[in-house]
Amino acid sequence: MGSEHLSSENVPSQSTGLFLLGRPMLTGPAHRFAQIRRYNIMENYRDIRPLAERRRPRTLEAFVGQEHLLGPGRILRSVIDKKTIFSMLLWGEPGCGKTTLARLIAGHCGVEAHFLSAVSSGVPEVRKVIERGKENRKNETQTILFLDEIHRFNKAQQDAVLGAVESGEIVLIGATTENPSFQVIAPLLSRCRVVRLKPLSEKDLMKILDTALEDDAVLAASGARLEAPEKEKLVALAQGDARRMLNVLEQAALLAGDGPIDDRVIAEALRGVVAYYDRAGDRHYDTISAFIKSMRGSDPDAAVYYLARMLVAGEDPVFIARRMVIFASEDVGNASPQALPIAVAAMTAAQNIGPPEAEIILAQCATFLASSPKSNASYMALKKARERADDFSIEIPLHLRNAPTKLMSKMGYGREYRYPHDFEDHFVQERYLPEKLADESYYRPSAQGSEKAIAERLARLWPERFGK
Repeated sequence: MGSEHLSSENVPSQSTGLFLLGRPMLTGPAHRFAQIRRYNIMENYRDIRPLAERRRPRTLEAFVGQEHLLGPGRILRSVIDKKTIFSMLLWGEPGCGKTTLARLIAGHCGVEAHFLSAVSSGVPEVRKVIERGKENRKNETQTILFLDEIHRFNKAQQDAVLGAVESGEIVLIGATTENPSFQVIAPLLSRCRVVRLKPLSEKDLMKILDTALEDDAVLAASGARLEAPEKEKLVALAQGDARRMLNVLEQAALLAGDGPIDDRVIAEALRGVVAYYDRAGDRHYDTISAFIKSMRGSDPDAAVYYLARMLVAGEDPVFIARRMVIFASEDVGNASPQALPIAVAAMTAAQNIGPPEAEIILAQCATFLASSPKSNASYMALKKARERADDFSIEIPLHLRNAPTKLMSKMGYGREYRYPHDFEDHFVQERYLPEKLADESYYRPSAQGSEKAIAERLARLWPERFGK
């Protein structure tokens, strides 16, 4: 497959103004004439490109958002103003402007740019761009390789780019929705600057929406009408994604016909549109992290919110249930011993019943765990014990050892072991830890929930260790 080629001749400069149907709409004296001509063209021609593509900014002035990168003295503003580019990875959520920024950088810096998608391109297409870069370097011209969704390239494919980036034959601009630390090989990551883009704010999205309604000829010809409440709803539903917002607007305009775009139309346009949520990416881990931390913090409202957020995004209910089983032991522990069997029951139900009914069971379990008293004493005891457990030179006391043969009995294995059930209260003072560890203590029960009774009993039995 060939790449999309973008040279400095066909990328708009700051003086060109807005593009109209592939032609520049001039600013200055020709502005009024171009505005009139615009509607004459639209009478005989219908731009079939999606609204999001039609509204892609052609100039830096038209770009909305990412002020932390494009403000005076900021990194991408400096790149554009000084026309000095370097290899970078644009990391951000869908619809925040990664591809558009790459196009603007290429246009303003006067370089040759090739745009590839890691979904549809491979090493052969990359090598063609690299060869082109070698030729351009002889003429002192830089070559940009824009690689969309670079995280979809495997290690071998990313290796194919590495040498050319290092030698300067190409300048790589990679775009990704995933954390580059996990998705880009370390040698390539060390040769690129990671540029973090933010989701667009509601103010930014409202500006994009208003501009589309005012300036897009195809949308205007459809008679699309949107009142302030519906605008605010559309902006909120976008969740920082301008492309998503414009796609829904385009569908809503089609559904509304000559009528207004109301809540009913927006709901129909949204049917089948799902929020971005990669079950192997940052949103997956961020959401489950927030879910666990909310339960640990004893906030059932936050816990059930993050649970619902995962379920709406299509997260595997069994995965959530497994995490709650772990949580029940690690974070609730002996403060509420019934938490573990409840979590296991929820996991079994999730496996056997499936959604949507299993979601009710997950909600019951999540709210119970979040509301339960907390103790990580068992978990911490294990961590402390493991620090000593790898020293196998520490011998197990002879009286605790198994003696299945006469030889072992003669060697003292199991000798003088005292059976606790033969004593009052089914307890007898005995040394169970190895002699070298006799003064150590690992389990420190809390005073939370049921564990308080455990702490009191151990203090009576072992006052020298648990009575402190």
